[in-house]
Amino acid sequence: MRVIAGTWRGRSLTAPAGQATRPTSDRTREALFSMLGSRLGTFEGLRALDLFAGSGALGFEALSRGAAHCTFVEQDSAAIAAIRANAAKLGATVDIRVQSATALAGGPFDLIFADAPYGSGLAQQALTQVVLAPGGWASIETARDEAVTVPGFVVAAERTHGKARLTLLQPA
Repeated sequence: MRVIAGTWRGRSLTAPAGQATRPTSDRTREALFSMLGSRLGTFEGLRALDLFAGSGALGFEALSRGAAHCTFVEQDSAAIAAIRANAAKLGATVDIRVQSATALAGGPFDLIFADAPYGSGLAQQALTQVVLAPGGWASIETARDEAVTVPGFVVAAERTHGKARLTLLQPA
């Protein structure tokens, strides 16, 4: 697993040991950031939220491309350790916060990444508890056969990559 583009392009990331997390593949992350890049133009100065962060790959990708801040939300201790190790390995000096999944704080966010366990519906539930900034985008990764509906959001785009479906949402 590596950072696809930006300041940390090509740098490797550590995934937490065990089966508790399912890292988003490089190819799927590349597709997601291409979808977002065509809509945003730039990631410069954005505030990102990486829910169900795992290794933090989505948040670190946003930071590498110029985001000013990322809050990583994770409950698994091995994943939290991996996020901290990745931040240290990358020499991340931008504003980073790692917090437990028990309390969603901060915001509003310009980008929200939600990659919960497939089939759990947790990503959709979590989006209803955070604040997306005007003009912001939310991304949910699910299994390819899962439908995504979130009260207060409209689906702007969907793409399937292997076993994963990427859904971009905006406030209704």
